[in-house]
Amino acid sequence: MKIIKNIFELNKAIKNYKNIGFVPTMGGIHKGHASLIKISQKKKKKTIVSIFVNPTQFNEKKDFKKYPRNTNRDILILKRLKVSYLFLPKIEEIYKKKIKNFTLNKSDKILCAKHRKGHFEGVLNVMNRLVSIIKSKDIFMGEKDFQQYFLIKRILGKKYNIKIIGCPTIREKNKIALSTRNKLLSRSAIKKASKIANKLINLKKISKNNNLINLSRLKKKLENKYKIQIDYLEFRDEKKLKLNNFKSKYRLFIAYYINGVRLIDNF
Repeated sequence: MKIIKNIFELNKAIKNYKNIGFVPTMGGIHKGHASLIKISQKKKKKTIVSIFVNPTQFNEKKDFKKYPRNTNRDILILKRLKVSYLFLPKIEEIYKKKIKNFTLNKSDKILCAKHRKGHFEGVLNVMNRLVSIIKSKDIFMGEKDFQQYFLIKRILGKKYNIKIIGCPTIREKNKIALSTRNKLLSRSAIKKASKIANKLINLKKISKNNNLINLSRLKKKLENKYKIQIDYLEFRDEKKLKLNNFKSKYRLFIAYYINGVRLIDNF
């Protein structure tokens, strides 16, 4: 695996490879990332992974500072996975060039975009920079961050005429979706998160035969029972993320705080 830290060296290394897959990450490499890498490796001749903790998508500086980082461990895992290239830039390398920032439409300010002001603008802006640097035609992203995948596919997929390939969420045996943020959870918080995930998986199954589920009542029950704060609990369709009418393919979306750690998921 070749580790590249600047754009000049990156351009030199990959200029002759058109058949290259790109897996963008913020590090904390886990089995979810590994699944994206393996899917890319099956489809493409080479795979490049980026590790970049993007400051512009964090709402609070303290959240950015406490985000789990262990680059040496990540490198060892990526080497075992036989990744072709690791792009490991510093903040000034990514943001040295002035590029016009993205803004979201009013209709996009739902789910996490509603509750985390500026978050997806930061995600789109950094992904715009990474895509323009790496120039891969195939980007592999997990569906756990479904709204992120949805916006990048719609906006950047169209802009660059590239494929944004959504890959299934990978879960622990306890049904918690794999996430780097899980490392911030205590054992008791993990038990609670597991119970919540299992409950919502069952709710999604039930919803296929019962469209009269009262989500606002369920939201209060979950908050009281597990001592959590829920930002949203909503059924939305997959195609446009509109509030669901149960006539098209849909998902159940949740974001909540447990012991100060914000978790998102969809089922």
